[in-house]
Amino acid sequence: MGKLLSQQLLRRGEQVVDVPTTLSHRTRWLSGQSGRKTDAHGARSVAIAAANPSRLRPAVLEDVTDTLGLLVARRWQLVAHRHQIACRVHALLPDLCPSGVERGITADVAARKLRTIRPATLTDQECRRSVLELIEQWRWIDRRVPAVEDRLRDTLAVHGTTLTDIFGIGEIGAATIIAAVGDVHRFPSRGHFAAYCGTAPLDASSGDIHRHRLSRKGNRQLTAVLHIAAVSRIRWDTPGRATHPGPGRGGLASGVRPCADGCAAEARWPDAVWCAGTLLRW
Repeated sequence: MGKLLSQQLLRRGEQVVDVPTTLSHRTRWLSGQSGRKTDAHGARSVAIAAANPSRLRPAVLEDVTDTLGLLVARRWQLVAHRHQIACRVHALLPDLCPSGVERGITADVAARKLRTIRPATLTDQECRRSVLELIEQWRWIDRRVPAVEDRLRDTLAVHGTTLTDIFGIGEIGAATIIAAVGDVHRFPSRGHFAAYCGTAPLDASSGDIHRHRLSRKGNRQLTAVLHIAAVSRIRWDTPGRATHPGPGRGGLASGVRPCADGCAAEARWPDAVWCAGTLLRW
């Protein structure tokens, strides 16, 4: 009820600040009261934390950024469900077809293969019926995903972002960044933003060996978007490709480990996104 209540208060002209859960938890433990999370103790700790609003971010009314968040989440749910259905179909079809199925199967390919199968036992009939129901769900999702993506592109055009001007970041990637980050000015520096994206390399040096490894922390959706952008920029003839120490450009031949090479490639990408959010129109 926190978000709903804050939106109602903002519509009435009240001043509302966003109290992080970690701050309210720390206040509850240090207030001298019970550390248990109850309504009374929770309200008291939030009030104490909000007594100094200069250090807290003010809450704002919902805008196009929240709409992008809903569309990105909806698309992710549909795509994830479609992937689950494809895996189930891929696991059931070999029980009906001795030759198996190829990789990258689609709903139409599975339906054509299913038409050639004549079940001989009751178990085969039930298996075929299960695959048929999964294909129907698969096609239902295939019809919904393009509609969600069209609404997402229209909303992104209303937002007016310039993230799509960066090579390697498409409309889906830009919407994911905007929905996950929100206001980029809430990060004190580029390093904080890179840590939130999960692309800041971690020091894994030992003795005289100095090396870094990829971080497993941060927002994994942002990490995936920036990884795709980095790979796309390296694959095509772009200015970022000249600075990438890959094979034939002084990278592997000079002894640079592939893991460290990947860390360096992804670590530079949050800077470009940070500049697009702070200097240009986010």
